[in-house]
Amino acid sequence: MISLSKEKPRWREPLLKMKGLITRKIGMSRMFQEDGSAIAVTYLKVEPNTVIRTREKERDGYDAIVLGIEPKKWKTRKGSERVKYAKEKEFTVDSLEGIEVGSQITSDSVPEESMVTVVGTSKGKGFAGVIKRHNFSRGPETHGSHHHREPGSVGMCDMPGKVLKGKKMPGRMGMEKVTLRSCKVVFSNPKENLIAVKGPVPGSNGSIVILNVESVPA
Repeated sequence: MISLSKEKPRWREPLLKMKGLITRKIGMSRMFQEDGSAIAVTYLKVEPNTVIRTREKERDGYDAIVLGIEPKKWKTRKGSERVKYAKEKEFTVDSLEGIEVGSQITSDSVPEESMVTVVGTSKGKGFAGVIKRHNFSRGPETHGSHHHREPGSVGMCDMPGKVLKGKKMPGRMGMEKVTLRSCKVVFSNPKENLIAVKGPVPGSNGSIVILNVESVPA
């Protein structure tokens, strides 16, 4: 449990070029605000994001950078060394000025009071029925009813005589891309490369979470 600082965050001009970061979800906790109220937060670990390559407007039609985290090196049969990253993601930038391949970006680019878009993969829950997956109501339990947790009629007898695409039915639940917009960053620790986002974030602990910066404090 951490108390929110009263100091206003400072924003440095060079960091305005960065549009996002690759992070890992650590877990959830709570933080106390100045008025004593508690809010739920999700902690995200910002691993050093390495600039792998760039996209130039003259060559590719737009300016962007490709970030990667957790590099692993290995040697090929010919003896050359290669690097593979656990996750790579492309972000558009306003300008490539001052950005070099091999440089690293930390949580400095996401100060407190920033608004971000969070993109993650929801937890997988396996095969689920319509009651759990789509919040259907169950059938009667007594008076000889044989309809308890079944979905009911799904097709038709006449044309087109098939189950329409998109029908709510039992199936795999979770493991889907989830996007949450206008999430507030309430805590940022550049020394530990740790930030806290207000509210829940999709995904299990240790999963990859993409942050896209919407706005920064004035």
